[in-house]
Amino acid sequence: MNIKLLLAAIALASLPIALFAQDAVLRSGDTLELRLGGVPPEEVQQVSGTYTIDGDGFVNLPHIGKVRAAQATQSEVQRAIETSYISQKIYTNPSITLSVPNLARFVNTGGEVKAPQRVPFTADLTLLGAISASGGFTEFADQGKVRLLRDGKVTTVNVKDVRKDPDKDIRLKPGDRVEVPQSFW
Repeated sequence: MNIKLLLAAIALASLPIALFAQDAVLRSGDTLELRLGGVPPEEVQQVSGTYTIDGDGFVNLPHIGKVRAAQATQSEVQRAIETSYISQKIYTNPSITLSVPNLARFVNTGGEVKAPQRVPFTADLTLLGAISASGGFTEFADQGKVRLLRDGKVTTVNVKDVRKDPDKDIRLKPGDRVEVPQSFW
């Protein structure tokens, strides 16, 4: 085999890994990439694929039905699916791999940022990172009262303090919303 083709194949094989979040907590609406191994090839094709977590927090899978996925991590859901296939005697030794594409997860920015938008989530995204990805603050921004909306709770952050002490920069989670209010001065 040509060495260039081999290197290209290795590079392409490792590419999808970079597109997937780490062991993230799942939520309704998330898209899951499921790969099944350790079973006959015809079964792999029947079960492997893309699934979406429904509004009730479940993913519906062939042969076993609904499995709770929302509010669990990828590895917890992976184990639950494997356990269901084994306990229902569908497969004796299944190997499930779950991935959640980062492209399906966002943090929203709004208010007095130059380009309000949905910022693609990455595991290292912080409050300042999301604001920077949105073009930074406008000249009218109140940087002392930036609001982080997460899980129905509001946290007010003084970004001037965060700049002085980068350890105070908050790591964001998918679904977070960053709102920058207008200054009245």
